[in-house]
Amino acid sequence: MTVTLPPFQHLVDAHWRDVARLAHALAGPVDGDDVAQQAWTQALAAYPGLRSSANLRGWLLTITSRCAMDAHRGRARRAVPAEDVAAVADATGARAAAADADRPDEALWAQVARLPERQRHAVVLKYVADLDHPAIARALDTTPTMSRRLVSDGLANLRKVIA
Repeated sequence: MTVTLPPFQHLVDAHWRDVARLAHALAGPVDGDDVAQQAWTQALAAYPGLRSSANLRGWLLTITSRCAMDAHRGRARRAVPAEDVAAVADATGARAAAADADRPDEALWAQVARLPERQRHAVVLKYVADLDHPAIARALDTTPTMSRRLVSDGLANLRKVIA
């Protein structure tokens, strides 16, 4: 059965803001553009082989979420050269504390970034990408019940730290 898909440019025009917003929310300001670009590249490669055009936005956001996970994993594997590791850690902590005091939203997002990976992705998909639990479940390759649990646990962890 052949599925009639709209031209890929129509997909880009309709959803580029959603993809960019999710990429920046999941990967941060440094890697957000790269994650969005990677997501669009993967989507373009897979687009001709799609078997359904029912939920193209969800499909794109799933790709974006997975690209962000790949970026986080890649960042964890990169070495960061430093002559005095303790001095770098102290300076980074002091800058983060000063930034958090000036911008309350920064403090919240810093705590979101400290959540376990799956909880962080679930919370961002729910409250930034505005996905429902079945869509979150597809993006995280889990069940809707587990996506509810991940969001709930993530919010509970945030309440402990912020309150």
